[in-house]
Amino acid sequence: MTNPNRQIDLLDREEIATLQLERLRRTVEVAARSPHYREAFRRAGCDPTRIRSLDDVRRLPFTTKQDLRDCYPDRMLTVGREQLVRLHASSGTTGQATVIYHTRQDLDNWTSLIARSLKMIGCTPLDTFQNMMTYGLFTGGLGLHYGAEQVGMTVIPIGGGNTHRQIQFFQDFRTTVIHITPSYALHLIDAIRDLGLDPAGFHLRRLIFGGEPYSEATRTKLEETFALTAYNCYGLSELNGPGVAFECRKSEGMHVWEDSFLVEVIDPESLEPVSPGELGEVVLTNLNREAMPLIRYRTRDLAFLHEDTTCPCGRSFRRLSRITGRTDDMLIIRGVNVFPSQIEHALMEIPEVGNNFEIVLDQEENLDRITIRVEIRGETFHGDIRELRQLRQRLGHAIKEEILVTAGIELLEPGTLPPVIGKAKRVIDNRRI
Repeated sequence: MTNPNRQIDLLDREEIATLQLERLRRTVEVAARSPHYREAFRRAGCDPTRIRSLDDVRRLPFTTKQDLRDCYPDRMLTVGREQLVRLHASSGTTGQATVIYHTRQDLDNWTSLIARSLKMIGCTPLDTFQNMMTYGLFTGGLGLHYGAEQVGMTVIPIGGGNTHRQIQFFQDFRTTVIHITPSYALHLIDAIRDLGLDPAGFHLRRLIFGGEPYSEATRTKLEETFALTAYNCYGLSELNGPGVAFECRKSEGMHVWEDSFLVEVIDPESLEPVSPGELGEVVLTNLNREAMPLIRYRTRDLAFLHEDTTCPCGRSFRRLSRITGRTDDMLIIRGVNVFPSQIEHALMEIPEVGNNFEIVLDQEENLDRITIRVEIRGETFHGDIRELRQLRQRLGHAIKEEILVTAGIELLEPGTLPPVIGKAKRVIDNRRI
């Protein structure tokens, strides 16, 4: 057993493993109360009472998004309805929505994870936290909200959209911390400059990213433009929401809160584990949830675990890389695997590029054709067509270097594309697949 008086996020590897095994045993037994896992364990020939080591998790069946859809609305529940206090659901943009239930203890545990994360990056009761994520069934809004309140921060539950009001609140309430999608943060830059203001002229000190993958080039651009530090936050509704992993102030990977989640990284084809440092699909198991624990959930997110288990910050919780893409948003273009985040990275390295773009896929004579429609910054164009031609060539070369595929480049005036408020929809696929 771990020392109950030890600060949880400073446990050493042995203490973490002991706590994980204790909680894994309990979680598997709890999960077996649900109709789904009772049947899944039976089919896999698993005895939930015979977990002897953490390696035994590999004997347990995977859980997929389709399992959640098939079990809609409540075949994964492990408690009576009288114990439920909230449910969250995915957007359901493709197929049946997925629903996750929470008991009071589940919400308290989640809130504590968020508070721990925010304290780790230096947030205090002196901070004002403007939550620019959507509230409602989406977990991003409420998850960070309650965690920030537990820290003692002044919380502004403004939600997404209404950009000019967001900027006004920055000024009026001296906001120091914001929670926002990367794409909306890029749009915010243009909106602030349109008002004749300097993005670095507010009291903002920390920016917390969530909701979508993005490149390191985008993070650098936002940090330099706003004069603040940006932190990665990883989570997904199925496993709680935000707070599965969080970056510390050293920014050398996101600490997975292993007292609440058992993390694996697997080859998505063979389903076997990959070595630390090797890219694979993230698989997560709840270790501290009552109402609806998930066992070996295949997230479809691609990342790697850092080889070194000791962070310069002193914590021993394993560190997950940024999410580089998803197994299900990978584009196959002329036989080449391409992630939208690769294209974003190339674009954000070019100073003349604005903050909005889209990827259009078509077919011409049965061959894939990719066009990047990208807004350019107004001040970079001086009426010389040769400048535009040279910029188009530079962008085309940068994209080719990054994805090994030649792309058409369409340059657009600022504001041509619809502004991004929530998660960005970057890809328009018109191909006959």
